[in-house]
Amino acid sequence: MKDGKLMIGIIGCGGISNQKHMPALSKLGEKCKMIAFCDIIEERARKAADQYGEGNGKVYTDYHELLADPEIDVVHVLTPNVAHAPIVVAAFEAGKHVMCEKPMSHSTEDARKMMDAWKKSGKKFTIGYQNRFRPEVQMLHKSCEAGELGEIYFAKAHAVRRRGVPTWGVFPNKSLQGGGPLIDIGTHALDMTLWMMNNYKPVSVNGSVFYKLGHLPQAVEGNKFGPWDPKTYEVEDSAFGYIKMEGGATIYLEASWALNILDAREASTTLCGTLAGAEVRSGMYYDKDELVFNRGHHGTLTEEWLSKTGRVAYFDGGKKGEPGYEEANYWLDAILNDTNPLVLPEQAFVVTQILDTIYKSAAEGHEIQLV
Repeated sequence: MKDGKLMIGIIGCGGISNQKHMPALSKLGEKCKMIAFCDIIEERARKAADQYGEGNGKVYTDYHELLADPEIDVVHVLTPNVAHAPIVVAAFEAGKHVMCEKPMSHSTEDARKMMDAWKKSGKKFTIGYQNRFRPEVQMLHKSCEAGELGEIYFAKAHAVRRRGVPTWGVFPNKSLQGGGPLIDIGTHALDMTLWMMNNYKPVSVNGSVFYKLGHLPQAVEGNKFGPWDPKTYEVEDSAFGYIKMEGGATIYLEASWALNILDAREASTTLCGTLAGAEVRSGMYYDKDELVFNRGHHGTLTEEWLSKTGRVAYFDGGKKGEPGYEEANYWLDAILNDTNPLVLPEQAFVVTQILDTIYKSAAEGHEIQLV
């Protein structure tokens, strides 16, 4: 630390770094300073250094060199999914606190390596599930903690786009991302759902993964982000999982970038409890993010809607109250005050384990037992 501020190194200066992390951290100058920037494309790292390093940020193309800098306290790992594990492990070995973008990893094996390195390091570790910081998600979690839904025994994790294939970066590249919509947006919906249920003990997973629309030229019509190239599309276009948890609770997970469906929602969850139910409804097809409770009351069925939540953009420049800002602020406070981050590594590991097992179950054609 220097002058009471955490010194931060950014590894990966692409889309998620510029959309969420660096704008948010720049608004928290009383707690941190970004002093080092690394990217395999030097021009991107230099641009980030000029904009967020106040003109004197250090620039690297090799993350090992950044990690060797003793002045750096914290690193944010913001690279494609497959690169997470080796960088995070090296960062812990170098004695740094680590924020890693979601998901923890593309594979259970690599996630275990990250967990082992973290436990040996004595440092803080968290994963970038910023949807937990949305106001309606926070309210629902408080309701679940208070037991207002009773026992939550069935849930749906929604991450469905009708046509929302990302056409930038490396999203369609399986060797770098490890998968498509399941690992990209399905991970957020599953994290939210598990957090509400507070059940992180999966017993079995049955998965279906489809490669149906990604290679069809006619399927690109109407894509929100413009046409993708069917010739270079390597990942699934939709995936589904049926997950049984300890105690018998069951989760149905749906994820797609392209699916011929009308009811499209993402970063959403449906919870069914013994006392009440609740739904978070959000995504690019919704004008605002909604929270709806449903229950029986005075002899009739009722619905209770959260009033005037407004739509919260994921990445709107790191403004206070925006999920990316709140995530960064909570993370820095956890380090400064020696408290737990909101997203615990153990929780994020289970998300990766389930997603990885959905892919494996689909490939092998049968249910996979985890205990």
